[in-house]
Amino acid sequence: MEPLYAKFVSQKISKARWRPPPAGTLHPADTFATGSWDNEENKVSLWSIGDCGNSGPDSYEGDHQLLCDITHHGDVMDLQFLDQERIVTASSTGCVTIFRHHPNNQTLSVNQKWEGAHHHAGLASPCRSAPCTSVACNNPEIVTVGEDGRINLFRVDHKDAVRTIDNADSSTLHAVTFLRTPEILTVNSIGQLKIWDFRQQENEPSQILSLTGDRVPLHCVDRHPNQQHVVATGGQDGMLSIWDVRQGSMPVSLLKAHEAEMWEVHFHPSNPDHLFTCSEDGSLWHWDASSDLSEKPSLFHQGGRSSSFLLHSTVNHPHINQSIVSSWLSTDPAKDRMEITSLLPNKTLSVNSLDVLGPCLVCGTDAEAIYVSRQLFA
Repeated sequence: MEPLYAKFVSQKISKARWRPPPAGTLHPADTFATGSWDNEENKVSLWSIGDCGNSGPDSYEGDHQLLCDITHHGDVMDLQFLDQERIVTASSTGCVTIFRHHPNNQTLSVNQKWEGAHHHAGLASPCRSAPCTSVACNNPEIVTVGEDGRINLFRVDHKDAVRTIDNADSSTLHAVTFLRTPEILTVNSIGQLKIWDFRQQENEPSQILSLTGDRVPLHCVDRHPNQQHVVATGGQDGMLSIWDVRQGSMPVSLLKAHEAEMWEVHFHPSNPDHLFTCSEDGSLWHWDASSDLSEKPSLFHQGGRSSSFLLHSTVNHPHINQSIVSSWLSTDPAKDRMEITSLLPNKTLSVNSLDVLGPCLVCGTDAEAIYVSRQLFA
């Protein structure tokens, strides 16, 4: 892999996301968005990593250019592209905003806003706002969760929420993702993973899974792009958990990972044997569970050093056809090992966010740096 190129941007970056490519094109990722937090004035920004053009991939020197930005009220708690032109943000003020990019004059504008989407209900008036912690987009639908334990289902161009589950959780909901169109999955601050089906009228989860023992808060979740029953979560203890939501109520595997909170986990969207995590401890890891590693010893690479790294599976699935089991669910002892590579040369302040698309990776940090790689699998 080529080195990650750093750009220092004078703001703490809370979220970084690649813009999705146009449908049906093989165009490589060339634009990403970031959101900031803990700054006097927070911003949503759009960046270009330039066009390699005819000069070849080696010409990229990491000089990602700011295309445009716009002030964001409150910390950017989450940021997702709704489509090529629209970006949805979650704010610490409880507001959910859609920004539109205007490529003709390179500006961003507010397209739609749901004020007070998340708030603590109470006798006091007006209600105290509650941070919106996460958004998931499946155009035209947007799902939001927050510290108030509320789930909102919004639809673009609708003034009010299409569905609200007011007391979905008595604890903070930290992250949400779509399992499939009518179903979402949330993780909370007491180590639970809940599945919700919007086809059901009842405001109750259709399934609850949880970490046994200590109720360690879960901070992030991602669904396998091809096998929707396979889910990865990361939590306050830095552990990576792999779940099969068809099986039981506990994770299939618990993988010892970072030394502090894991803030994000992402399967590679087109190469899901590869997974990426980032942490408060300043690390950014690439996990490779592809089958050609089955004969290799388990290695962890960092600064030229390798150390043994063994994974522990908690559940066996003898009744499932092993040929169709994801590499993340396999409990074959020969496969209970994988290669893990540290992508940042030196530990920095917290790595808050990462995203991967094709051969490209972007991450944002509290060290006010954005790192980009254009050749993940070189």
